[in-house]
Amino acid sequence: MGGLKEDLAYDPPCHPRACAIQSCLTKNSYQEEKCQSQINALYECCNAFYQAQGEDAKTPSCPKPSLLKLRMKQRGQDN
Repeated sequence: MGGLKEDLAYDPPCHPRACAIQSCLTKNSYQEEKCQSQINALYECCNAFYQAQGEDAKTPSCPKPSLLKLRMKQRGQDN
């Protein structure tokens, strides 16, 4: 997985991180708890994407900003 700058610049933004979650889930029989670091990395990228591009920006790799904030809050990632 690339760094945050590379993953933000990817087309679509944050896609490599979404793919990392999929491959992790596939390897771990879809046990989400085994892929927490990949999920956290996607949320970090999506959060940076919305901060840079605005909340109206879209990428298929990220949940909508309101859902992203809720998920990050649930995970204790909110700032």
